[in-house]
Amino acid sequence: MKREQFVLPFIVQEVDDKYVLLIWVPAGVNRPYNVRERVTASNQSPCKWYVRNGTNTIEAKGEVLDELRELASRLPFDERGNENIEQTDISRALVLDYLQTVNSRLVADFEKLSMSEILSQMDLLVGPTECQLVKNVAAMMFSKNPAKFFPTTQVDIVIFPEGCIKNPNNMIEVPKIVGPVPEMIKQALDYIKTNVIKKRIIKPKDKAESITYFNYPYQAIEEAVVNALYHRDYQEREPVEITIEPDKISILSYTGPDRSISLDAIQKAERLKSRRYRNRRLGDYLKELQLSEGRGTGIPTIQDELRRNGSAPAVIETNEERSYFLIEIPCHEGFEGSLTIGEAKNEAINEAINEAINDNAQTVLLAISKSPLIKRKSLLENIEISKATLERTIKQLSSEPLALIEYQGSLKTGGYVLTEKGQAFVKSLEE
Repeated sequence: MKREQFVLPFIVQEVDDKYVLLIWVPAGVNRPYNVRERVTASNQSPCKWYVRNGTNTIEAKGEVLDELRELASRLPFDERGNENIEQTDISRALVLDYLQTVNSRLVADFEKLSMSEILSQMDLLVGPTECQLVKNVAAMMFSKNPAKFFPTTQVDIVIFPEGCIKNPNNMIEVPKIVGPVPEMIKQALDYIKTNVIKKRIIKPKDKAESITYFNYPYQAIEEAVVNALYHRDYQEREPVEITIEPDKISILSYTGPDRSISLDAIQKAERLKSRRYRNRRLGDYLKELQLSEGRGTGIPTIQDELRRNGSAPAVIETNEERSYFLIEIPCHEGFEGSLTIGEAKNEAINEAINEAINDNAQTVLLAISKSPLIKRKSLLENIEISKATLERTIKQLSSEPLALIEYQGSLKTGGYVLTEKGQAFVKSLEE
């Protein structure tokens, strides 16, 4: 009997020449439930919990009630079935992409299997065969719009170029990031990597090796973003908020750390080891996609990456109610100041130019600046460079991200000239 047949909350069956009324009561997500002691009483009677003991229904209290609550809390939210999720809400394309990424054996028979068979083999269905429910984690991972089932499932990025205290009115709101959890993680990290993270290279006079460091080590940001979406409460109607300021990046998620983690451990921000995981299965998926290393390793990884980058340690904040989790990742000393969105990207391009321009490239650039529309033959005659090296250098200088030179005109009368970016670079060389 298929799930869609249960349109009404009850069905009538004939058993041993008698009609029996069957009431279908699927398990809910907020167990245990209570009921009024006298449901027919005119006045409101007290609510109580009940359990079945053999053929009898008895009131659950004391240790029995404690055990009932403990049994209900053992099942993480992402492993629970959701009656609002239909199998048609799960994208076959997203499922196939995941299976191919993790090299699953299911890929070979994927086209032959129905969605029900695929979800069953992936252990993403729960309940009896007559009324199977799709688990929450299936929508988190493989629904194109998980916010349909978990409202406000999104990432909000807000930039305060001068700081939220110094000038809160100067604010840039990035379009909200939505979609399945892995996609939200990737989009958020791509934005930060492209627009925020900057690298600096120092070449000491007394050492051959260069010193490289970042305003924010990417691995620390990656771990913090993954943790926020992994450990957040998907029943809370609050987004994951990423606030970018000149001196720090703050990542806020709801709710807070589990009460099994002591306040002392939270304040130390060294290792947060929880005895209960809100979304254990989601964490397993993220680990398989290499977006997460493992349980309990997030904060140590963040602090270790900051330490290796020469940055100050991250700070964690929550309240007594554990209603939120805030991690602040400090900017490396020397990078603080007013933020300009896109300057990280421009700086990365400039660093690529500086690293790519060797002596041969500089010689070619200077020769083109002195003789616009010069041809390759003339370049070979005027500078001491092999033909192969010249070919390689011209290709490098004319391609992105450098694009310092370009060919203008016809094959007969044309030649190489400096682009505007190339002219500015040559000018800086001459200065």
